[in-house]
Amino acid sequence: MNATAVRATTVASTEVDNRAAYLGFAFAYVFGHGAALLSKSGAVLMPAWLPIGLLATGLVAGTVFAMTASLRAQKAAPEARRRAEKLVGTAWITGFTALALAVTGLSTVFDKPELQTVLWPAGSTIVVGLIYIAEGAIRGNALHYNLGTWLMLVAAATLFIPGAGFFGTLAVLGGGAYLVAAFLERRRLAA
Repeated sequence: MNATAVRATTVASTEVDNRAAYLGFAFAYVFGHGAALLSKSGAVLMPAWLPIGLLATGLVAGTVFAMTASLRAQKAAPEARRRAEKLVGTAWITGFTALALAVTGLSTVFDKPELQTVLWPAGSTIVVGLIYIAEGAIRGNALHYNLGTWLMLVAAATLFIPGAGFFGTLAVLGGGAYLVAAFLERRRLAA
């Protein structure tokens, strides 16, 4: 009986609890992209800094929560798992560096700086989705893997949506996915 209890404790301590991170990112998507939708559509007059401010607040909170949870879980993890987590952690830097080069290159080559308004949110969500897929595979976390798949596909599909609807789609389908994932994360950790 004690061996079972120790095993359950060890497994639980290496699990990454993403609930707070998911809620932070949900805030970013719902309020940040939601405010961008309202602003770009002309439905509500607001300062230009407000949508990006709301988005940044949620992104910073979600990132801090995600890093804290991941580092906490790595303390009890075996060396192979810690090494894999570090490699995926590096993908955040390389992924966003590549995205910055791609967005800057496309908007410069085609002389359309307004492309950045769409390419940054969609591209960022695609990069996040791809890294979530990798993290989910390493951690054996199907919820994280599936969230990554959903975010990546939604972000790519939003590029077909003109005008302010682009931001509305990210707010509803991206933010909604994070809210659902936060709810399901509790059940995943309890299982």
